[in-house]
Amino acid sequence: QEYDYVKHLALYRLEKAKEDYNVAVLTLEHEQYRSANNRAYYAIYHAITAVLAIDRIAFKRHKDTLGHFNKEYVKNDIFPREIGHRVAVSQEIRQASDYDDFYIATKSEAAEQVETAKMVIDLIETYLNQKFIEREKSI
Repeated sequence: QEYDYVKHLALYRLEKAKEDYNVAVLTLEHEQYRSANNRAYYAIYHAITAVLAIDRIAFKRHKDTLGHFNKEYVKNDIFPREIGHRVAVSQEIRQASDYDDFYIATKSEAAEQVETAKMVIDLIETYLNQKFIEREKSI
């Protein structure tokens, strides 16, 4: 029963990540680069919260969520170190895009953020599916 809740929560968060990713793609196509950066970051963030759901962990602050992910998943080589770096860059770019008055978001930067979001979502979806298969085999 608790497993079902955790699984559904993780899948819900992953779907949220995919929706954010789709909006990032659309805003990129419409040359709305600040918005693309924002949605790409949130796609990454929601995908990471899907992983944390299976650990039954949640944080109020984004930096704590990302820090835990890096500490427990990237540093332990569950996810490649490149992902940890790309997530950090995405967070910085999102902050600048959202809050710096004179920040100029570029097409290439936004495209890279959208690519990072896709990479993170794909890796996390694979990871979650493996976890679910392993868990269901052990029941």
